[in-house]
Amino acid sequence: MSPIKPSHSNDAQPQQPQRRQLLAAAATLGVAPWLLSACASAATSPAVAPKAAGMRRKIGPFEVFPVGLGCQWRPGAAPGVIVDSYSSSFDRAAAIRLIRQAVDQGVTFIDTAEAYGPFLSEDIVGEALQGIRNKVVLETKFGFDIDQVTGQRLPGGRNSRPEHIRRVVDAQLKRLRTDHIDVLLQHRVDPNVPIEDVAGTIKDLVRAGKVRHYGLSEPGLQTVRRAHAEHPMAVIQNEYSMLWRGPESGVLPLCEELGIGFVCWSPLGMGFLAGGVNAASRFVAPDFRAISPRFAPDVLPANMALADLVRTWAQRKNATPAQLSLAWLLAQKPWILPIPGTTNAAHMTENLGAASISFTADELRQLNAAVAAIRIQGDRLPPAVAVMSGAEAPPKR
Repeated sequence: MSPIKPSHSNDAQPQQPQRRQLLAAAATLGVAPWLLSACASAATSPAVAPKAAGMRRKIGPFEVFPVGLGCQWRPGAAPGVIVDSYSSSFDRAAAIRLIRQAVDQGVTFIDTAEAYGPFLSEDIVGEALQGIRNKVVLETKFGFDIDQVTGQRLPGGRNSRPEHIRRVVDAQLKRLRTDHIDVLLQHRVDPNVPIEDVAGTIKDLVRAGKVRHYGLSEPGLQTVRRAHAEHPMAVIQNEYSMLWRGPESGVLPLCEELGIGFVCWSPLGMGFLAGGVNAASRFVAPDFRAISPRFAPDVLPANMALADLVRTWAQRKNATPAQLSLAWLLAQKPWILPIPGTTNAAHMTENLGAASISFTADELRQLNAAVAAIRIQGDRLPPAVAVMSGAEAPPKR
């Protein structure tokens, strides 16, 4: 099986917040596609990445390194500049170096999407993986109504019509410079297309050799069952971290029941869990946190109790806050994979160190109880974006 790759990690002290890669800054429903990727973060002094040999976990049909890499970027305001959803920036050459360095250090799972850019992130990933494509599990996504020639977002919002999926996949294969996609995800459930039609189309793409496996992102539970019955799913990708534990109530038990792997986007809580936010932090668009209710000035001071807890436990485990947060995710289930993103190679290396951190049964009980005792204030997403999570596909007529 292909192995997985690492991702980005921590940042500076709370008084020196470092912007991290993650969800795209989108204030409107039309920009929502940028939401679906892995989180960026901040930390203290970077730790040394572990040796990847022998460090694997089974995610669906894949055996991968325990930390993946999320690649979610878009063009900046200036020519040649590439930015993430937290205003961090670099250029194309640096992005390619970061991906190749991640693979060199053992990362074997890379996530991206047509909506990230649109198209830009897939194009960068495709270039970076030339010559090393067979070393990674490559995951990308479809599901928004994007013109495949111009990249323009069309009024339809979501689009998972079978003919559109086929056009998207052909375009993705060209951008990614590969003959197959290891995991193809529906970015968000389409309220107008039965999931049986979506899964059936992907089944055809699997037969054609263009796609190996598939999954859903932020789906409704019944949609998961229906899709899995049509064609077995490999993974579900949802937001999950100590800052947002929603999947524990329904999605994770369902994954365990059906044998589906779970990929976590925003595993560092948009930098919050990595030490990149403090009570006085204020965010301005296009930073996505400017429209995220849990980062609002009136609730942020109360929510810092969780950041304080993470920092305390990180010191106890001789780790950085980002590493501690990722290790907590890895400890919840053996089939969970976090995919943090970053524009900083040192953060990426630091994140990989989470794979070397373990908890005793008593430590994990203590930490879980302490996290559960903190009530996070503010919704995780603005209403226009939240409405797309947990959606159920229409019935098959």
